[in-house]
Amino acid sequence: MLEEIQAKLETEILSLMHELNIDLPERIKIAREHGDLKENSEFKAAKERQAFVEARLNHLSSRMSELSKIDVTDMAYDRVGFGSRVKVRDLGMDEVFTFTITAGDFIDLDAGQVSMASPIGRGLLGAEQGAQVSIQLPAGARQYEILELVTLPQQLEDKKS
Repeated sequence: MLEEIQAKLETEILSLMHELNIDLPERIKIAREHGDLKENSEFKAAKERQAFVEARLNHLSSRMSELSKIDVTDMAYDRVGFGSRVKVRDLGMDEVFTFTITAGDFIDLDAGQVSMASPIGRGLLGAEQGAQVSIQLPAGARQYEILELVTLPQQLEDKKS
């Protein structure tokens, strides 16, 4: 999971670096050639995009730094945490869902990924297999039973086998 997240971040960083260093300077140069910069919407749009790309690069660099500090050996082996795959039953709807607990930027509900910062992620953190948890969602409180739990340390151990 860590490698997958780092690879996604690196891909986005490379793409943004290309845009920042190659595409945007060219767009700005062309926009400057059109004359008066005060009323030049192309110039303004390119400069706004440049500021956005720089901010996004700073954010992604910060995320890479945070990920590099994660020590899997310090993670709980039997409790929901970052990278855990959790199979839960919604006791009210009697439906089963499988979630992977991810970092804040990597949310894909269709793929079953929920952020540690989301209500579901926060509600599941620290819970053990077999536990029932109550989670306050925008639509109201839900009761979940944890049917299966595979933590990140367990996943890495399985890969080594």
